[in-house]
Amino acid sequence: MTLFPGPGPVDAPMPAPVRSEGDGFFPIPPVAFSAFRERLGYEFVDIALLGQALTHRSWCAEHAGFASNERLEFLGDAVLGLVVTDEIYERLPESGEGQLSRVRAAVVCAPALAEMAVELRLGEVLLLGKGEAASGGRARPSILADAMEAVIGAVHLDGGLEAAAELVGRLVEPRLANAGTPDHKSRLHELVARDPQGQVIYEITEDGPEHDKTFRAVVVLDGEPSGIGVGRSKKQAEQAAAREAWRQLERGRGDLPAREENSDG
Repeated sequence: MTLFPGPGPVDAPMPAPVRSEGDGFFPIPPVAFSAFRERLGYEFVDIALLGQALTHRSWCAEHAGFASNERLEFLGDAVLGLVVTDEIYERLPESGEGQLSRVRAAVVCAPALAEMAVELRLGEVLLLGKGEAASGGRARPSILADAMEAVIGAVHLDGGLEAAAELVGRLVEPRLANAGTPDHKSRLHELVARDPQGQVIYEITEDGPEHDKTFRAVVVLDGEPSGIGVGRSKKQAEQAAAREAWRQLERGRGDLPAREENSDG
């Protein structure tokens, strides 16, 4: 039985889909869906769970018989928090509660989840209402972050905590590489995550010959330039820009300690 029939882009007209074992239909193009499952690295027993995880409430508003991914998002948020908490507790045996909380917040925040979704190209297989799709919903960080949590929740229901932990581990490992000393990007994302609608974008330009390039990064917060950094690599430039953006935000909030005002670190 083909649960995800129909060629072409997700938003293109599709032939009548086949009913899944659960409620509703999930007309996701099979090629895109198969590629996403491969990137995800987990094979579902109940494929309808993944279909639901990719179903935004805007699609449900336009198509009767669908359940949105909101309940799975709720579950995935809890599973993600548990797995990451367990990992950093073991990884950072000398850290106190405050440091552990900061590291966890940097990893499970909405911007980090949206980055994971972008890496998996999750937006390509989302079921969105026409208006949401037309307004750029496939690239909207809040939608991507919620769907990422829903996918984690779906894996947990389908394969149990061990399967979910394996997926989460692969997704967060690069972000935990420097868990003992959170970098400037992590600190910025943690701060921006306090606003559910917060959005961080890095705009990169480069100059110079191939063997001697200079990179310039601009942090754009909610559509406004906030920090600029220059470095010999994209990573260095992004870190420098994130540091400046973080300092500006903290200074605006009145929360920047004197040692940070006078520190170049």
